[in-house]
Amino acid sequence: MLSQRLIRYADLIPCRNAFVDSRTPGSDAKENFTLIGPGVSENPNQHVHIPEAHGFNIGGARQPPGCLNSQHSHETAEVFVVHSGRWRMIFGVNADEGEAVMEVGDVISIPTQMYRGFENIGEETGFLFAVLGRDNPGKVTWAPRVFDLAKHYGLVLLEGGRLVDTTAGETVPEGARLQRAPDAGQIARLATPPADKLAGCVVTPRQFVANPASPLAAAGVEELAIITPAPTGDGFQPGPISGWWAHGFNLRALRMASGAVVPMHARSEEEVIFVHRGVLQVMTPEGEVILGPGDTFTTPKGLMRSFRASSSAEVAAYVVRGGDAPAAPAFA
Repeated sequence: MLSQRLIRYADLIPCRNAFVDSRTPGSDAKENFTLIGPGVSENPNQHVHIPEAHGFNIGGARQPPGCLNSQHSHETAEVFVVHSGRWRMIFGVNADEGEAVMEVGDVISIPTQMYRGFENIGEETGFLFAVLGRDNPGKVTWAPRVFDLAKHYGLVLLEGGRLVDTTAGETVPEGARLQRAPDAGQIARLATPPADKLAGCVVTPRQFVANPASPLAAAGVEELAIITPAPTGDGFQPGPISGWWAHGFNLRALRMASGAVVPMHARSEEEVIFVHRGVLQVMTPEGEVILGPGDTFTTPKGLMRSFRASSSAEVAAYVVRGGDAPAAPAFA
């Protein structure tokens, strides 16, 4: 059923203790979401909205003003789209090796094997739409200070990534090994790249590249490249973010004027649509769904689908397509 592949923003189920830093003052108000795939939560009780493997994971983070996500490193690509709020991405194991300020609509792809954190510096609660590489993105490597604070507030992280909450009556299983903080050698291997390289990891909506050769391009319809690791079968060249690290997916922006239509077509790879602005109607032989701002929908591979911008204003959506080089769509 199509309804089982639709995640309404209003129906998102958060986890408020997904990670070992969740009780650290300044980080204790954050909400983490796993929309599609297993994600990287350290809490086995994290709700997964759609567990189906896609080759990548879709998640989200919602934080009030001043709320901080502590310094950590990932083993696969981590991409953020700013849906709301104003954010500061902070680099380095001690959060002192550079930053990037992100506004609504901006995208950042953070390289693997480096420390990063992020803080909502705006005046309203903000939401980040997130994409993580691979079905199993691996465990998070936290900065040493996070372990000290977690222990103080009753959280213990085991090897393998499981979180034990001693304040909730949980106990460390007999024989279990505690996750140790990274040593100096590990930290050195997670060094922050030079600032000029990191600058190429951030793209604003003004820098998205519309592709007139896109099979979807038509009157009132633009498909714009954001993350393209390699030349694709549907006519996109690498960039503006290609990365020296693996992504395993493409990220596009889809802009449609009011009333514009993309005709029926099918895809041979996974396709996840996140609506940023406007109302998007997705029509398939199995029915239709109406997506509003913040909603996420994953269309079954091979199923015919068409899009219509049904709001009075422009529709702006972000589209994740599986693989480094998606094929051309098959039109009806």
